[in-house]
Amino acid sequence: MQNILVRIIKNKIARILTYSISLILGSVTLSYATVPPNVQLADKQEITRNNFSEPGSLDPHKSEGSSEFDILQDFFERLVDTDKEENIIPALAECWKTKDNKTWIFHLRKGVKWSDGTPITAHDVVFSFRRLVTPDTISPYGSYLIQARIVNSSDVLSGKKKPEELGVKALDDATIEITLERPKAGFLHMMAHPAVSPVSEKAIKKYGSKWTLPQNFVSNGPFKLSEWVVNEKIVGVRNPYYWDNKNTVINKVTYLPLSDYKADLNRYMTGEIDISNGGPSEFLPMVKKKFGDQLHVKPIMSVYYYLFNMQIPLFNDVRVRQALSLALDRNIITDKVLGNGQKPAYDVVSPGAGGIYLKHPEYASLTQEQRVAKAKALLSEAGFDEKNPLKFTLLYNTSDAHKKIAIAASSAWKKHLGVDVILQNQETKTQNDSMTQGNFELTRYAWSADYSSPTSFLDIFTSGNTNNHMKYQNKEFDKWVLKADETNDPADYQQAINILNKDMPAIPVYYYVRVKLIKSYVGGVHIDSLGNIPTKALYIIKH
Repeated sequence: MQNILVRIIKNKIARILTYSISLILGSVTLSYATVPPNVQLADKQEITRNNFSEPGSLDPHKSEGSSEFDILQDFFERLVDTDKEENIIPALAECWKTKDNKTWIFHLRKGVKWSDGTPITAHDVVFSFRRLVTPDTISPYGSYLIQARIVNSSDVLSGKKKPEELGVKALDDATIEITLERPKAGFLHMMAHPAVSPVSEKAIKKYGSKWTLPQNFVSNGPFKLSEWVVNEKIVGVRNPYYWDNKNTVINKVTYLPLSDYKADLNRYMTGEIDISNGGPSEFLPMVKKKFGDQLHVKPIMSVYYYLFNMQIPLFNDVRVRQALSLALDRNIITDKVLGNGQKPAYDVVSPGAGGIYLKHPEYASLTQEQRVAKAKALLSEAGFDEKNPLKFTLLYNTSDAHKKIAIAASSAWKKHLGVDVILQNQETKTQNDSMTQGNFELTRYAWSADYSSPTSFLDIFTSGNTNNHMKYQNKEFDKWVLKADETNDPADYQQAINILNKDMPAIPVYYYVRVKLIKSYVGGVHIDSLGNIPTKALYIIKH
């Protein structure tokens, strides 16, 4: 009873604080780029960043990965944003309030405009949320509003209800009301994601799918699209109509799509790139020695793992899944194969997500020898031995790093368990299709949090989730995820992760780090836990 009472009190206090703090924040103007008084700025405020790959789209509702979102965060602004401590701060909305954590009222800043100089209204925001879940949009993030628990989002996305029935409406030109089915932990953090960026209804209706061409592009962030040469570069320039333009320092940002680590490093060394992706891992000792003060390695909320296809008989046996996880030598992969500061992963939730640190499963504290001994016993119980070795295909998307990790994993399984693994690689799009269609046995996968909460990692393992490629189902797990999603109680998250760690529908391999080489004359650098480095925060020091 005491624990229940404490939880009720904590939830009530949280709701009161949410309501009060949201009103206080409305009177605060927070700027990203803060230049220290003793710093002399360069005359030329331009920066070149390697985006690592060509974005599939610059339409926030058509995008799905970091290659798009790293650019979109500069071109578009959401209702809210996060500061360097990852607290929610006002952005397009100057304030917000809620009394029950179900109905949220957002008030737009006065005088906010699109990059073409026309006013941004609450109706634009409503149009954008509806467009995200309209079936015809075919947005990769269409289910995002379902995860946010916005009323009728699931029925709208499935075509059962009209977009006008979505729980988002304009109370007037400057006020938006968003209604949730129930309280949602991390709702405000979800509203900071590029997928929920408002887009210009006028531009989209006028130009259709061509609205993202430079000559038609309309945005609302600190930068606007100036040039896009496919597979060569994307250029953004200052948006003079951005509400906080006076506090932006960089005038021009160029994004390159170099996916080759060596080319990336070479162009960084010749001075053509100001922010690179750190170069290939085998060059790390040289990079540390030569560019130690320019090397930034930051843990981010992203996990690398292998998914089991739970629909095939081979992996229906939990003992087989547990044995393969136990016998995988994660330290070999993080220290020898990668070597960029990655940490071994023992569950699928990145440590510290949402400020919560969950207990790792028991096997995390065992030695590798102890894990292998347990793995052998489990596999033997499942009926596999030298006369009847376990055999399966490991699918990974084409990449030198993925190949090296797959070789290390298969070698460990062969050495310790006598398992025969066939390695198969496919291009990323083909591999995605294979996962969606269930055409795999074990496959490489990774998940990066969309917002800072354990729920962002756990959701994809719930029954029926579109990203649940392993087709894992456990009603007890679903129940605890749903509960934790409402209470944000670490104990509820722990119950959920304990079930997942026992069932082992995926083998966690390692927690990602974001590795960047950044010139010493670039000021304002901060990499957040999602790996973001917004250009608005940066400035070029005289050098």
